[in-house]
Amino acid sequence: MNDRRELQIVERANYEEEALAEIIDGLSGPERTLPCKLFYDRKGSLLFERICEQPEYYLTRTELQIMERHAQDIARQIGPDCVLIEYGCGACYKVRLLLDALRDPVAYIPIDISADHLAQAATGIERAYPKIDVLPLCADYTQPHDLPLGTVNGARRIVYFPGSTIGNFTRAEATSFLRNARHVTGTDGGILIGVDLDKNPRIVKSAYNDAEGVTARFNLNILTVLNREFDANFDLDQFEHVAVYDRAHQRIEMRLISRCRQDVTVAGRRFEFDRGEVIVTEHSHKYTLERFARIARDAGLHVHRVWTDPDAHFSVQLLEEATG
Repeated sequence: MNDRRELQIVERANYEEEALAEIIDGLSGPERTLPCKLFYDRKGSLLFERICEQPEYYLTRTELQIMERHAQDIARQIGPDCVLIEYGCGACYKVRLLLDALRDPVAYIPIDISADHLAQAATGIERAYPKIDVLPLCADYTQPHDLPLGTVNGARRIVYFPGSTIGNFTRAEATSFLRNARHVTGTDGGILIGVDLDKNPRIVKSAYNDAEGVTARFNLNILTVLNREFDANFDLDQFEHVAVYDRAHQRIEMRLISRCRQDVTVAGRRFEFDRGEVIVTEHSHKYTLERFARIARDAGLHVHRVWTDPDAHFSVQLLEEATG
């Protein structure tokens, strides 16, 4: 990458300490949990890409179909000369569909916590779109940060948050996240977001219990991350992946279940697990359009436009600041 597109990194000096505190707190509670952000080390990221290719995993291919079918209309609603800010840049498939459709976007700011992944993604985009100013920022997009706007400070800002990551948050967390994104975009900006929709539970359960077992390996890999980075001694063979659908809360709950009575240490702390005891690693909420619109309203936003697939399995929504 050349000097004009130098990678900017927001350092978080206490990241490991904060993550360890979150791990210890989660494993010490009455419902044992682990933070799902730990899924995405290098191996976990590769496994997630494989999950997206599984026939049961409808989310990625359905969102891509929506973007392919409606990219031109989405671009018209966004308008010309925007700054596109992508939270969690991933493999950049979806953002390329959007960049191809947008009229004269002036800058693309991909934000990701992984510097290596971010540099690779940003380089690919700048080669494919030489007229767009690519300004990568290595940061945790859920935390406050300053954007590297430079000379494009006055352009309309659009936060792009594809996938279904918003579903991993509790309602309070989702509201806070959207409120923070609204502050990033300002009064004239917008948030283009992927939202998975409530549907037949069999379809949802299958997506998180693929026949090839990729999701199981992805889920168990979080224990590998703890062993490597937080001095833990989990035996992966003694835990089993299970994903269940919680109808009352309209969400998938990813679990690791202890196969036996065992003791595990994490950073010198000892934890006892009974046979059948559960660690919850992720929630993935599935929204009705009405329920997500209420969360947007709580964040000071309104739903400007919604695009869905013919079966209404997934949605891409454009949120703007509420007026009046």
